Amino acid sequence: MAVFATADAPLRARQVCEAMDLEIAPNNINNTRLKLKRLVERGILTETAPGLFRLPFART
Repeated sequence: MAVFATADAPLRARQVCEAMDLEIAPNNINNTRLKLKRLVERGILTETAPGLFRLPFART
């Protein structure tokens, strides 16, 4: 969540992987995307456009 707290724009799953120093591999990106979508379902994040995630109270 710290990645989103410091972001000034919505992030893609690949950008989240880069910020967390994960290897940029399709498997890691897809797993991160699934986790981000689960956070959207729980109301923790919002998906502003397909594949773009941010905190609900963040400004863009």
